[in-house]
Amino acid sequence: MKHIAILDFGSQYTHLIARTIRELGILAKIYQHNVSVDELGDNVEGMILSGGPQSVFDQKGLCVGNDILGMKVPILGICYGHQFLAHKLGGVVETGKVGEYGMAKLNILKKSSLFEDVPKETQVWMSHSDSVVSVPDGFDIIAKTEDCNVTAMANEKEKIFGLQFHPEVAHSKEGEIMIKNFVVGICKASQDWNVEDFKDELIQKIKKQVGEKKVFILVSGGVDSNVAFALLTKIFGSKRVKGLYIDTGFMRKNESERIVKRFKNLGFDNLEIMNASKLFYERLENIYEPEEKRAIIGKAFLDTKDIVAKKMEFDSDQWLLGQGTIYPDTIESGDTKNSNTIKTHHNRVDVITKMIEEGLIIEPLVDLYKDEVRKLGRLLDLPAKLVDRHPFPGPGLAIRCLCSDGKSDDQIKLCSIDYNLKIFCDKKNISIELATLPIKSVGVQGDNRTYAHPLAIWGENEWEKLVEISSSVTNSNKDVNRVVLLLNKHEKTPSFYNSQNPVFLSENRIELLREIDQIVSDTMREKGIYSEIDQFPVVLIPVYNKVGKESVVLRPINTRDFMTLHFYKMQRDILEEIVNKIESTKKIGYIFFDITNKPPGTTEWE
Repeated sequence: MKHIAILDFGSQYTHLIARTIRELGILAKIYQHNVSVDELGDNVEGMILSGGPQSVFDQKGLCVGNDILGMKVPILGICYGHQFLAHKLGGVVETGKVGEYGMAKLNILKKSSLFEDVPKETQVWMSHSDSVVSVPDGFDIIAKTEDCNVTAMANEKEKIFGLQFHPEVAHSKEGEIMIKNFVVGICKASQDWNVEDFKDELIQKIKKQVGEKKVFILVSGGVDSNVAFALLTKIFGSKRVKGLYIDTGFMRKNESERIVKRFKNLGFDNLEIMNASKLFYERLENIYEPEEKRAIIGKAFLDTKDIVAKKMEFDSDQWLLGQGTIYPDTIESGDTKNSNTIKTHHNRVDVITKMIEEGLIIEPLVDLYKDEVRKLGRLLDLPAKLVDRHPFPGPGLAIRCLCSDGKSDDQIKLCSIDYNLKIFCDKKNISIELATLPIKSVGVQGDNRTYAHPLAIWGENEWEKLVEISSSVTNSNKDVNRVVLLLNKHEKTPSFYNSQNPVFLSENRIELLREIDQIVSDTMREKGIYSEIDQFPVVLIPVYNKVGKESVVLRPINTRDFMTLHFYKMQRDILEEIVNKIESTKKIGYIFFDITNKPPGTTEWE
């Protein structure tokens, strides 16, 4: 079947390209970067080279063969793909003094078929440190940004194009138009593919993989596992599909009771319930490192599954393990060949990976994003309360309760940040104060994992100015991957203390986080803003005030696919009400609001 071929260099956003093209009614297929011409076949109408975490200067820098570039089909390079094309075809690529992570203003310099119906100035989404500084012969520079002089290049005659930014992410304002210009206008692809066809194709794929076996699926109560459970049950029936809900002890207030009730109301009689909170707490005793914590949780899920399977006398030769894994879980875990591990999801620990290789696991949603999972749920006639609820991570509050080994963590030097921020704020007439926090959080910059200090600021309250400050800080300082706004007003000169003793997961800390999370959740619903927010993590962090009380971070976000996001610009009176309610508990020290987009900050803090 005719299609657009996407060559994957390991970008966090490769599947977003495919999904954007699918939404245009055009089939897109993803291939490894070193695919052969024979493997691609004669049905390729155009080719897109994805971004990736590599540099063209690395010895392990990825490339494609000359025969691929000689296929005489239109080619579009994105981010690393853009740099690769320039480098391969005789241009010059250099590592820039300033990276670009997040939003940038694109200025179109020259008319191009790629920019048809695109304004001369538009917002795009950047995530790079290397840049093209000189284009190959036959190419024109067709767009630039303030920090990147060759943001787009084109050889109209050969139909080869390069974009330094990511048009596939929702935050590139006219990105979809650019992709449509390429696949429809330049490649002349027919728009005859639809979601219903994909659903039927998916069902056939699942039937082929399961064969005559049965499925034992882990159900967390979240959107993904619920849809996967419902889909498998509708395909094979309740006698061949059994669900297992494991109460880890890290669920939100009354979460387990709501989940069990919801499934009963939906008529599912094939769900087993297991309270394994004791096992999970025991396994996580004295653990503080984020990746180790996630790995232990993933293994504990499997061990609990084995206990239940043994109790129910399941024959392992007759049963497959089902999971509600979606594509962001795999790409952030470095599960595609060339991608970088951002964080290991509990459904991508080593044991799971080995089982996948052995064909023991079925993941019906593994090629889908959250919004596509919701669409599939609606096609299955699942209720809106289930399909549209905020996602909740499998490890639950355990990964929203940060821990510490109690050792003094070397703080980064503020001098360079202070200098860069002073220049920026002077230009914008902004007055702020700042301090680094004595903890680290996970982030993603240039398709690579970061583990760095958040920067706390206070003294500015306008959301748009805060967006600019956050982008400026994270773009010009590699030691910072998040910026948070201090919300407390009662302390003019705050002092942030780290713990002098180890701080691990405990029932008391989880219960404290559960209480604050409930305050936030209740207020969202009371104020009617629940549907305006796509997810709202509340994070307990071991950063203390003078009297030894821990702090929390509020992290409401807007996103289409969880591969990129904007922090939610909350109405000030609602935010103030949340702060007042949290302070009234007299259990929390500082309250921060995460003003970091993705990149460079991931949805969760670990």
